[in-house]
Amino acid sequence: MAERLTIGEFSRITHLSVRALRRYHEQDLLVPAEVDPATGYRYYSPAQVRPALTIRRFRDLDLPLADLRSFLRAESAGGEAGNRGAAQEIVAAHLRRLEDRLGRTQRAVEALRELLDPDAARTVSLEVLPAQRVLAVSLDVPPGAGLDWYDTAMEELDAAVGPRPVLPPGGRYQHTLFTEGHGRATVYLPAEMPLPPGASATVRELRLPERRAVVTTHTGPHDDLDLAYAAVGSFAARNGLGSQDLVEEVYLIGPRDTDQPDRWRTLVAWLIPPGTGRPST
Repeated sequence: MAERLTIGEFSRITHLSVRALRRYHEQDLLVPAEVDPATGYRYYSPAQVRPALTIRRFRDLDLPLADLRSFLRAESAGGEAGNRGAAQEIVAAHLRRLEDRLGRTQRAVEALRELLDPDAARTVSLEVLPAQRVLAVSLDVPPGAGLDWYDTAMEELDAAVGPRPVLPPGGRYQHTLFTEGHGRATVYLPAEMPLPPGASATVRELRLPERRAVVTTHTGPHDDLDLAYAAVGSFAARNGLGSQDLVEEVYLIGPRDTDQPDRWRTLVAWLIPPGTGRPST
Protein backbone atom coordinates (compact mmCIF):
# COMPACT_ATOMS: atom_id res chain seq x y z
CA MET A 1 0.00 0.00 0.00
CA ALA A 2 1.34 3.45 -0.98
CA GLU A 3 -0.60 5.05 1.86
CA ARG A 4 -1.33 2.95 4.88
CA LEU A 5 -2.13 3.98 8.38
CA THR A 6 -1.64 1.95 11.51
CA ILE A 7 -4.68 1.46 13.66
CA GLY A 8 -3.25 4.03 16.10
CA GLU A 9 -2.77 6.63 13.36
CA PHE A 10 -6.23 5.92 11.97
CA SER A 11 -7.65 6.27 15.48
CA ARG A 12 -6.07 9.72 15.87
CA ILE A 13 -7.44 10.87 12.53
CA THR A 14 -10.99 9.66 13.13
CA HIS A 15 -11.20 10.09 16.93
CA LEU A 16 -12.44 6.51 17.03
CA SER A 17 -10.84 4.47 19.76
CA VAL A 18 -8.67 1.50 18.85
CA ARG A 19 -11.17 -0.65 20.69
CA ALA A 20 -14.04 0.72 18.56
CA LEU A 21 -12.09 0.08 15.34
CA ARG A 22 -11.42 -3.49 16.38
CA ARG A 23 -15.11 -3.93 17.17
CA TYR A 24 -16.11 -2.53 13.77
CA HIS A 25 -13.77 -5.06 12.17
CA GLU A 26 -15.21 -7.93 14.19
CA GLN A 27 -18.73 -6.83 13.24
CA ASP A 28 -17.74 -6.72 9.56
CA LEU A 29 -18.56 -3.03 9.35
CA LEU A 30 -15.12 -1.61 8.62
CA VAL A 31 -12.60 -4.16 7.42
CA PRO A 32 -9.01 -2.85 7.41
CA ALA A 33 -7.47 -2.30 4.02
CA GLU A 34 -4.70 -4.70 5.03
CA VAL A 35 -4.08 -7.14 7.85
CA ASP A 36 -0.53 -8.39 8.27
CA PRO A 37 -0.83 -12.21 8.24
CA ALA A 38 2.25 -12.60 10.43
CA THR A 39 1.53 -10.03 13.13
CA GLY A 40 -2.21 -9.47 12.78
CA TYR A 41 -1.62 -5.73 12.70
CA ARG A 42 -4.41 -3.76 11.04
CA TYR A 43 -3.72 -1.07 8.46
CA TYR A 44 -6.18 1.41 7.00
CA SER A 45 -6.21 3.69 3.99
CA PRO A 46 -7.14 7.41 4.00
CA ALA A 47 -10.13 6.53 1.83
CA GLN A 48 -11.64 4.70 4.83
CA VAL A 49 -11.81 7.80 7.02
CA ARG A 50 -15.17 8.96 5.68
CA PRO A 51 -16.82 5.51 5.93
CA ALA A 52 -15.49 5.15 9.48
CA LEU A 53 -17.05 8.44 10.56
CA THR A 54 -20.29 7.53 8.77
CA ILE A 55 -20.44 4.23 10.66
CA ARG A 56 -19.85 6.04 13.93
CA ARG A 57 -22.77 8.42 13.28
CA PHE A 58 -25.09 5.58 12.35
CA ARG A 59 -24.14 3.63 15.46
CA ASP A 60 -24.66 6.76 17.58
CA LEU A 61 -28.17 6.86 16.08
CA ASP A 62 -28.75 3.18 16.89
CA LEU A 63 -29.08 2.00 13.31
CA PRO A 64 -29.39 -1.80 13.61
CA LEU A 65 -26.29 -3.71 12.53
CA ALA A 66 -28.17 -5.58 9.80
CA ASP A 67 -29.41 -2.31 8.28
CA LEU A 68 -25.97 -0.75 8.56
CA ARG A 69 -24.38 -3.69 6.74
CA SER A 70 -27.03 -3.42 4.00
CA PHE A 71 -26.33 0.31 3.68
CA LEU A 72 -22.57 -0.22 3.43
CA ARG A 73 -23.00 -2.96 0.82
CA ALA A 74 -25.22 -0.70 -1.26
CA GLU A 75 -22.75 2.16 -0.94
CA SER A 76 -19.75 0.03 -1.87
CA ALA A 77 -21.58 -1.45 -4.88
CA GLY A 78 -21.12 1.75 -6.83
CA GLY A 79 -23.09 4.74 -7.98
CA GLU A 80 -25.86 3.01 -9.91
CA ALA A 81 -29.31 4.43 -9.30
CA GLY A 82 -30.58 1.20 -7.77
CA ASN A 83 -27.76 1.07 -5.24
CA ARG A 84 -28.16 4.72 -4.31
CA GLY A 85 -31.89 4.24 -3.92
CA ALA A 86 -31.45 1.22 -1.67
CA ALA A 87 -28.96 3.05 0.54
CA GLN A 88 -31.16 6.14 0.75
CA GLU A 89 -34.22 4.10 1.69
CA ILE A 90 -32.35 2.45 4.57
CA VAL A 91 -31.37 5.87 5.88
CA ALA A 92 -34.84 7.35 5.32
CA ALA A 93 -36.55 4.48 7.14
CA HIS A 94 -34.26 4.86 10.14
CA LEU A 95 -34.74 8.64 10.20
CA ARG A 96 -38.49 8.08 10.31
CA ARG A 97 -38.02 5.75 13.28
CA LEU A 98 -35.84 8.34 15.00
CA GLU A 99 -38.37 11.10 14.39
CA ASP A 100 -41.11 8.90 15.82
CA ARG A 101 -38.96 8.09 18.85
CA LEU A 102 -38.12 11.77 19.33
CA GLY A 103 -41.80 12.64 19.18
CA ARG A 104 -42.63 10.03 21.81
CA THR A 105 -39.81 11.31 24.01
CA GLN A 106 -40.99 14.90 23.72
CA ARG A 107 -44.56 13.89 24.55
CA ALA A 108 -43.35 11.88 27.55
CA VAL A 109 -41.38 14.89 28.79
CA GLU A 110 -44.40 17.16 28.42
CA ALA A 111 -46.61 14.65 30.23
CA LEU A 112 -44.10 14.34 33.07
CA ARG A 113 -43.91 18.10 33.43
CA GLU A 114 -47.68 18.20 33.80
CA LEU A 115 -47.71 15.31 36.27
CA LEU A 116 -44.90 16.80 38.37
CA ASP A 117 -46.44 20.27 38.48
CA PRO A 118 -48.73 20.44 41.54
CA ASP A 119 -50.47 23.50 40.05
CA ALA A 120 -51.20 21.88 36.70
CA ALA A 121 -54.87 20.96 36.32
CA ARG A 122 -57.03 20.17 33.35
CA THR A 123 -60.36 21.89 32.90
CA VAL A 124 -63.05 19.36 33.75
CA SER A 125 -66.81 19.91 33.77
CA LEU A 126 -70.11 18.09 34.10
CA GLU A 127 -72.03 18.20 30.85
CA VAL A 128 -75.12 16.76 29.23
CA LEU A 129 -74.33 15.36 25.80
CA PRO A 130 -77.38 15.79 23.58
CA ALA A 131 -79.23 12.92 21.96
CA GLN A 132 -77.76 12.22 18.56
CA ARG A 133 -78.53 10.13 15.52
CA VAL A 134 -75.50 8.32 14.14
CA LEU A 135 -74.38 5.60 11.82
CA ALA A 136 -72.33 3.15 13.83
CA VAL A 137 -70.22 0.01 13.73
CA SER A 138 -70.17 -2.03 16.94
CA LEU A 139 -67.82 -4.90 17.63
CA ASP A 140 -66.15 -6.93 20.35
CA VAL A 141 -62.45 -6.11 20.20
CA PRO A 142 -60.39 -9.24 20.98
CA PRO A 143 -57.16 -9.19 23.02
CA GLY A 144 -54.10 -8.02 21.11
CA ALA A 145 -56.14 -6.59 18.23
CA GLY A 146 -54.15 -3.37 17.81
CA LEU A 147 -56.08 -0.51 16.18
CA ASP A 148 -56.88 -2.04 12.80
CA TRP A 149 -60.47 -2.57 13.94
CA TYR A 150 -60.96 1.18 14.31
CA ASP A 151 -59.55 1.95 10.86
CA THR A 152 -61.77 -0.71 9.30
CA ALA A 153 -64.87 0.61 11.06
CA MET A 154 -64.16 4.18 9.95
CA GLU A 155 -63.63 3.07 6.35
CA GLU A 156 -67.04 1.35 6.39
CA LEU A 157 -68.71 4.43 7.90
CA ASP A 158 -67.04 6.80 5.43
CA ALA A 159 -68.19 4.60 2.56
CA ALA A 160 -71.76 4.68 3.89
CA VAL A 161 -71.83 8.45 4.42
CA GLY A 162 -70.03 9.33 1.19
CA PRO A 163 -68.78 12.86 0.49
CA ARG A 164 -71.51 14.59 2.51
CA PRO A 165 -70.12 16.67 5.39
CA VAL A 166 -70.72 15.29 8.85
CA LEU A 167 -69.94 16.28 12.41
CA PRO A 168 -66.77 14.89 14.01
CA PRO A 169 -66.63 11.10 14.48
CA GLY A 170 -66.63 9.49 17.86
CA GLY A 171 -66.46 6.23 19.74
CA ARG A 172 -68.00 4.62 22.80
CA TYR A 173 -65.75 2.15 24.59
CA GLN A 174 -66.03 -0.18 27.53
CA HIS A 175 -63.42 0.53 30.17
CA THR A 176 -62.17 -3.05 29.82
CA LEU A 177 -60.88 -2.13 26.38
CA PHE A 178 -58.19 -0.09 28.16
CA THR A 179 -57.82 -1.97 31.43
CA GLU A 180 -57.75 -5.50 29.99
CA GLY A 181 -57.05 -4.96 26.28
CA HIS A 182 -60.41 -6.17 25.01
CA GLY A 183 -64.05 -5.11 25.18
CA ARG A 184 -67.03 -3.67 23.35
CA ALA A 185 -66.50 -0.70 21.06
CA THR A 186 -68.87 1.39 18.97
CA VAL A 187 -67.41 3.75 16.37
CA TYR A 188 -69.83 6.30 14.93
CA LEU A 189 -70.38 9.18 12.55
CA PRO A 190 -73.20 11.64 13.21
CA ALA A 191 -75.66 11.43 10.32
CA GLU A 192 -79.21 12.65 9.80
CA MET A 193 -79.69 10.77 6.55
CA PRO A 194 -80.97 7.17 6.57
CA LEU A 195 -78.63 4.29 6.04
CA PRO A 196 -78.00 4.21 2.27
CA PRO A 197 -78.57 1.08 0.17
CA GLY A 198 -75.45 -0.99 -0.36
CA ALA A 199 -73.83 0.03 2.92
CA SER A 200 -71.75 -2.56 4.71
CA ALA A 201 -73.81 -5.01 6.74
CA THR A 202 -71.85 -4.00 9.83
CA VAL A 203 -73.08 -0.38 9.63
CA ARG A 204 -76.36 0.35 11.42
CA GLU A 205 -78.47 3.32 12.42
CA LEU A 206 -78.23 4.19 16.10
CA ARG A 207 -79.71 6.91 18.26
CA LEU A 208 -77.50 7.88 21.16
CA PRO A 209 -79.62 9.02 24.10
CA GLU A 210 -79.03 12.18 26.08
CA ARG A 211 -76.24 11.31 28.50
CA ARG A 212 -74.47 12.90 31.43
CA ALA A 213 -70.71 12.90 31.51
CA VAL A 214 -67.61 14.36 33.10
CA VAL A 215 -65.76 15.88 30.16
CA THR A 216 -62.44 17.42 29.25
CA THR A 217 -60.81 18.28 25.95
CA HIS A 218 -57.40 16.80 25.28
CA THR A 219 -55.03 18.62 22.92
CA GLY A 220 -52.30 16.65 21.20
CA PRO A 221 -51.51 13.05 20.24
CA HIS A 222 -53.69 10.19 21.42
CA ASP A 223 -50.68 8.63 23.19
CA ASP A 224 -51.35 10.98 26.09
CA LEU A 225 -55.08 10.42 26.42
CA ASP A 226 -54.42 8.68 29.73
CA LEU A 227 -53.91 12.15 31.25
CA ALA A 228 -57.40 13.15 30.14
CA TYR A 229 -58.85 9.89 31.47
CA ALA A 230 -57.11 10.48 34.79
CA ALA A 231 -58.62 13.97 35.03
CA VAL A 232 -62.23 12.97 34.33
CA GLY A 233 -62.04 9.71 36.26
CA SER A 234 -60.56 11.42 39.33
CA PHE A 235 -63.21 14.13 39.19
CA ALA A 236 -65.96 11.51 39.04
CA ALA A 237 -64.44 9.58 41.95
CA ARG A 238 -63.96 12.68 44.14
CA ASN A 239 -67.58 13.68 43.59
CA GLY A 240 -69.08 10.21 43.99
CA LEU A 241 -70.48 10.21 40.46
CA GLY A 242 -69.80 6.57 39.60
CA SER A 243 -69.44 5.29 36.07
CA GLN A 244 -71.56 3.67 33.37
CA ASP A 245 -68.59 1.46 32.45
CA LEU A 246 -68.44 3.46 29.24
CA VAL A 247 -66.31 6.31 28.04
CA GLU A 248 -66.94 8.31 24.90
CA GLU A 249 -64.39 10.04 22.72
CA VAL A 250 -65.24 12.66 20.11
CA TYR A 251 -62.45 13.42 17.64
CA LEU A 252 -63.02 17.14 17.17
CA ILE A 253 -59.80 17.40 15.18
CA GLY A 254 -57.97 14.18 14.43
CA PRO A 255 -55.87 12.25 11.91
CA ARG A 256 -58.57 12.56 9.25
CA ASP A 257 -58.28 16.38 9.52
CA THR A 258 -54.53 16.95 9.87
CA ASP A 259 -51.33 14.92 9.98
CA GLN A 260 -49.96 17.21 12.72
CA PRO A 261 -50.70 15.43 16.02
CA ASP A 262 -50.07 18.59 18.06
CA ARG A 263 -53.24 20.04 16.53
CA TRP A 264 -55.50 17.12 17.41
CA ARG A 265 -58.32 17.82 19.86
CA THR A 266 -60.26 15.00 21.50
CA LEU A 267 -63.27 15.35 23.78
CA VAL A 268 -63.14 12.69 26.49
CA ALA A 269 -66.47 12.05 28.21
CA TRP A 270 -66.63 9.80 31.29
CA LEU A 271 -70.26 8.68 31.19
CA ILE A 272 -71.99 8.66 34.57
CA PRO A 273 -75.33 7.11 35.59
CA PRO A 274 -78.44 9.11 34.55
CA GLY A 275 -79.68 11.58 37.13
CA THR A 276 -76.33 11.95 38.92
CA GLY A 277 -74.46 15.22 39.08
CA ARG A 278 -75.54 18.70 37.99
CA PRO A 279 -74.22 19.98 34.67
CA SER A 280 -71.89 22.96 34.71
CA THR A 281 -73.48 26.29 33.88
